[in-house]
Amino acid sequence: MPGMLGGMLPTSARLLKLLSLLQAHREWSGGDLATRLEVDVRTVRRDVAKLRALGYPVHAAPGVAGGYQLGAGAKMPPLLLDDEEAVAVALGLRTAAGGSITGIEESSVRALAKLEQVLPSRLRRRVNTLQAVTMSTARSDTPVDATHLTVIATAARDRQRLRFEYRSHDGTASVRNVEPHRLVHTGYRWYLMAWDVDRQDWRNFRVDRMIPRTQTGPGFDARDVPEFDIGDFDAWRNARFQARIALAAPAQEIAARVPQRWGAVEAVDDRGCVLHTGADRLEDLLTWLLYLDVDFVIHEPAELRDHVSAVRDRMDRAVRH
Repeated sequence: MPGMLGGMLPTSARLLKLLSLLQAHREWSGGDLATRLEVDVRTVRRDVAKLRALGYPVHAAPGVAGGYQLGAGAKMPPLLLDDEEAVAVALGLRTAAGGSITGIEESSVRALAKLEQVLPSRLRRRVNTLQAVTMSTARSDTPVDATHLTVIATAARDRQRLRFEYRSHDGTASVRNVEPHRLVHTGYRWYLMAWDVDRQDWRNFRVDRMIPRTQTGPGFDARDVPEFDIGDFDAWRNARFQARIALAAPAQEIAARVPQRWGAVEAVDDRGCVLHTGADRLEDLLTWLLYLDVDFVIHEPAELRDHVSAVRDRMDRAVRH
C-alpha cells in the first residue's frame, strides 16, 4: 500500500516534499522518510540520488544509526517553508526592510519581493495583521509601507512601468509614470531611481511619499543607470526647507558632530564655517542648531528666521512670567 500511494504522487512533487523534509530536520532515517513519503526505502534512495544529480548535497551515513542529512552546498537551494515559517520570514524581512537592521535593507526588499509574489493571500493577511499590532524601533522617522516597497521592487525587477501618486516636499500632489530601475536605502530613508516617462529624464523619488496605483504596467528596456553618489540621496537635500547657516566654529569641529544625513559643512576660515542642511519642519532645523551650541547667523531660509523670532518672543514671555 505505501508504495502504491507513493506511486500516485508525481515524482517532481515527491522530490519537493523530500527536500522539504530534509530541510526540516538535521537527520532522517531511510525508514522514516519512506513512511512520510508513503514509498519504500528503495524509492527514497532513488529520490535522494535525483536530488544529488540536481546539485543538492544529501549526505548518507551507513548502518543502523545512519541516516540522510542535507549539507551545505555551493549555492543556496530553494527553501520550502510551512505556513508558520513563511509568516515569520515575511515579518522579519519587512522589519529589516524598514531599516531596523543596518546594512541589509536592500537585500531584504529583494527577498521580500520574491516571497510575497508566491505567498498565499491567507498568509499575506496574517502577515499584515501581525505587523499592524507590532511596534518597530526602526531609526527612520518616515516609515515606508512594506507592501509599497514590494510593489516597487517587483516592478523594477520585472522591468515594468510603475504609475504612482507622489507628494513633493511642499505638499504638491502629482501622478508620475516611470520606469523603475533601482531602490536605494541611505540608512535613513528609501529612494527610487527611475526614468520619468513624461519628463524624459532621471528622477529620484522618496518612497515614503509614493502611493503606487498599479502593480504592473507595460514593459520597458533596460537603461544605463547614471553613476551616483550616495550623498545625493541624503535626507536633507530632499527636505522641504533648505538652509544655509553661518556657524562661529571651525569646520572640522562641526563636521565631526554633524552626520552626513544632517548636512554638509563648508569651511570659511579657521574660526567659522557654513552649514548646508534641510528639514521638512522648521522646528527640527532650530533643534539641530541649538544642539550644536554655537553662535549662528541664518542666511536661508527666511521662514527659519521668522520661526526663531517667534520662539525668542515665546521664551521672553516665559522668563518674564
